Amino acid sequence: MTTTLLTGLPPLVSPATKVLILGSFPGVRSLQAQEYYGHPQNQFWKILQAIWPSGAHGICASSYENRSKWLLGRGLGVWDVYARCEREGSLDSAIRNAVPNDIAALHLPQLQAIAHNGGESFKHARHTRTLGVPVYQLPSTSPANASWSFERKLAAWREVMERHGLV
Repeated sequence: MTTTLLTGLPPLVSPATKVLILGSFPGVRSLQAQEYYGHPQNQFWKILQAIWPSGAHGICASSYENRSKWLLGRGLGVWDVYARCEREGSLDSAIRNAVPNDIAALHLPQLQAIAHNGGESFKHARHTRTLGVPVYQLPSTSPANASWSFERKLAAWREVMERHGLV
């Protein structure tokens, strides 16, 4: 089986980013759309809408540009631990020859925490901890993480947001 060299998405951050959410690497649908968490079954946007329900009417159905502005306006940022990798399909277990992103180069002056979205991303916690902020492992919002209910994922995500004053 041949693998394809893929390049990830640019960081979605602002100088006001307080919590940086790090995924592993965008799935096929996200890369095709050039949008973070672009697979309709991924619960990322639904979880954020449940954390911030006021003013979020229909944010999941909104344009990616509007969702991105909404996310940034809440002090969140999004990126991935891998800049490039080889992979067939969307599963983290298929990632090969990954090249990490230089997260320290983001220079986020308001950064209070890093939250890894799932286990593959969290494998890089030893590196993100060198940035001097709390580092969390959140349950993956991927449809592949069916062992956690939406409510259980939401509670874990909400706890981190509350801990850093975003809720």
